Amino acid sequence: MKGAMLRSVGAALRRSSSASASRCFSSASGPDRKVAVLGAAGGIGQPLALLMKLNPLVSSLALYDIAGTPGVAADVSHINSRAQVAGYMGEDQLGQALEGSDVVIIPAGVPRKPGMTRDDLFNINAGIVKSLCTAIAKYCPNALVNMISNPVNSTVPIAAEVFKKAGTYDEKKLFGVTTLDVVRAKTFYAGKAKVPVEEVDVPVVGGHAGITILPLFSQATPKSNALSDEEIKALTKRTQDGGTEVVEAKAGKGSATLSMAYAGAVFANACLKGLNGVPDVVECSFVQSSITELPFFASKVRLGKNGVEEVLGLGSLSDYEKEGLESLKPELKSSIEKGIKFANN
Repeated sequence: MKGAMLRSVGAALRRSSSASASRCFSSASGPDRKVAVLGAAGGIGQPLALLMKLNPLVSSLALYDIAGTPGVAADVSHINSRAQVAGYMGEDQLGQALEGSDVVIIPAGVPRKPGMTRDDLFNINAGIVKSLCTAIAKYCPNALVNMISNPVNSTVPIAAEVFKKAGTYDEKKLFGVTTLDVVRAKTFYAGKAKVPVEEVDVPVVGGHAGITILPLFSQATPKSNALSDEEIKALTKRTQDGGTEVVEAKAGKGSATLSMAYAGAVFANACLKGLNGVPDVVECSFVQSSITELPFFASKVRLGKNGVEEVLGLGSLSDYEKEGLESLKPELKSSIEKGIKFANN
């Protein structure tokens, strides 16, 4: 049963990637790859640590947090999969956790509570991200950095500024993880269009908060002509408000931790496949971009041995999506500028 569970988790991770990428996925172990999870004892960090331990592409898994990591590491380390697990606790062990990392995933920070926006998280999480990225620049400057800590629209620009100051910035290696928006869009679309969810692909562009999240349902596959304009608008709104839906449902006892951990594992898996030379690995991510006038933007990116191989264009948009694109720009611009200003103060 345990073996079957491992295989089913791996299959789910493979399905979540683009069809072309999943055809090339091998469950066999590849080269040695170290993954560090910063914030590994938290609500996202613990299930994310579990999922990364199950990933056959990971040979070394470093779990870091300010407290609680020895227990998480001991627990996860008993799972009979490839990755060797080590737990690190407190700032004095952060460097050791990071050294030699190929991918660093950052879910660290405080979660949303009812009534909070992602911006309410800014003052706490921005400082945490700035501190962690300073250490990344010192101990593993060539790692791919997967930013989960919210607000991603601001924390990615903060990371970029920290790396620039340290002289280590490579725009190809910094990612805002927007995969949960894609996961939600696929799930909600499949339910409405009555198509098998494992066959669905929906690009999601823009940012990672509220109206900055723009699912491109006009490009969804399999195509469905059964959805009305009103239904597309409702699907868009639900995708944008997916985080709030979970926060309210948990009634003060947490935010979207399990689905976020899954989405984080999906994106990290895509990064590892890219590093290992698997061709045509494409995922949506919030990256430095020139496809709009904004310095950072989420769109499809092709991943490879150096991180971002290519930032792909938006493709053909419906009139509704064109309106959404123009509507999101002022808020996204403001969030980006807020992050840059914080990092430079």
